Amino acid sequence: MSKRSIMHMFTPRVHTSPFDINMAIDAGYDIALHYQNVQLNEVADMTQDVIFSRGPSGVKKTGIFIGGRDIGLTMDMLDAAKKAMVPPFVVSVFADPSGAFTTAAALVACVERELKNKALPGFKNTKVVVFGGTGSVGFTTAMIAAEQGADTTIVDHFSLDTALDLAAEAKRRYNVDLNATTAASDADKARLIADADVIFCAVKAGIQVLNASVLSDAKQLKVVGDVNAVPPLGIEGINVMDSGAPLIHAVNAEDAVAVGALAVGNVKYKLQHELLRQTLESNTPVYLDFRDAFESARKLA
Repeated sequence: MSKRSIMHMFTPRVHTSPFDINMAIDAGYDIALHYQNVQLNEVADMTQDVIFSRGPSGVKKTGIFIGGRDIGLTMDMLDAAKKAMVPPFVVSVFADPSGAFTTAAALVACVERELKNKALPGFKNTKVVVFGGTGSVGFTTAMIAAEQGADTTIVDHFSLDTALDLAAEAKRRYNVDLNATTAASDADKARLIADADVIFCAVKAGIQVLNASVLSDAKQLKVVGDVNAVPPLGIEGINVMDSGAPLIHAVNAEDAVAVGALAVGNVKYKLQHELLRQTLESNTPVYLDFRDAFESARKLA
């Protein structure tokens, strides 16, 4: 009897995201089983329960998805699952905490496309500012941009210590260099973006970070990307469907373009579907994090 495909979904949080469950089934898995409040020290045993119960043929129709919200914990859980494999009992593992990896990858890929449309070499030698850079999407966005050659600054609205701690974590865990700062007032924001080439906005929904007046100080701005789809949007003048449209409030409006939340979301949806399909269809097991997500997002954007 042919075995059905099963996705086992681990999260350290109280609930597994219904979004992720739907995505797993729509990507081709017959069954998506979810496990809440999973602790890091439980991942190895749970992984071995997954692999040893299905046999060498069954593991080819089995995957593990790791959710949550804390990026560091998610990466540790991915590593623990990978180390628990015992060939030939090996399955694919895909980490995407609260959709942060696929959202950030889609955002950066869409903005990179617009930079290349301007005949620029992507992020190399650009100055990037990430508002909401201490959140999961913003932090991941910053790391991906920095890995592509950008001089990247993460911004926390309230706490410099929070930003500095995350920048240190990026260096320690991923060997990624990030600058860190805080910017609460419009004057602080205006100074920060004065020579920025790219601005990412990944703050909480419904909060406007940059108004038209502040944007007028961004003299060399080329592209902005905003993942906020709830009015007011994070950047004034952007539209959720913008995909390279002129940014109307930019001082160099004829050159600066925008990428809106729904344009990013369209790529994010396709990206998560594609990565889930990889875990099911790859001839050899794959272990997917934000770096793998970005490489696939580039092809989709």
